[in-house]
Amino acid sequence: MASKMITPLCLALSLLLVQGALGEIVCEHLPNNLCAFSIASSGKRCVLENYKTNEGKIEFQCRTSDVVVERMNDLIETDECVRDCGVDRNSVGFSSDALLEPHFASKLCSPSCFNRCPNIVDLHFNLAQGEGVFLPDLCEGQRTNPHRAMTELLSSGVALGPVSGEASAPLFSTAPAPSSF
Repeated sequence: MASKMITPLCLALSLLLVQGALGEIVCEHLPNNLCAFSIASSGKRCVLENYKTNEGKIEFQCRTSDVVVERMNDLIETDECVRDCGVDRNSVGFSSDALLEPHFASKLCSPSCFNRCPNIVDLHFNLAQGEGVFLPDLCEGQRTNPHRAMTELLSSGVALGPVSGEASAPLFSTAPAPSSF
């Protein structure tokens, strides 16, 4: 039991040390386990990318993406939001594919994520928007009739897949920003 509590405590302390020591967040300076769902001081999203070394080994590195977040910066997402929203810090790149998974959509649309984790919601709002889907409508359908919502999404002709780094749209008003940001 004690070891389960030490890991989150260590991560929380490393978050404080990274932000405090750097003064500003630079994606390329973040450890890989903090990269995904972080926003640099420049307002650009950090993204975990993989590359092949000269020896043919796959390595990972944190990079600054071209995606600008208009109302957030200097942010490393909390473990609580990562857990509540059903995302993975080891995610490589950005993709809207997860929106087709009912389990993921239900976690993303849950009040503990949708109302308290504006960074993750904003990212997925923009990914969905790039595919012609309005996330609040998807979440409303997910709450009222999840099977129908997924069926409508699939039958809409939306071809979910990777989205290029377009400028981020502002966070929609139905997801209030928590006071901790």
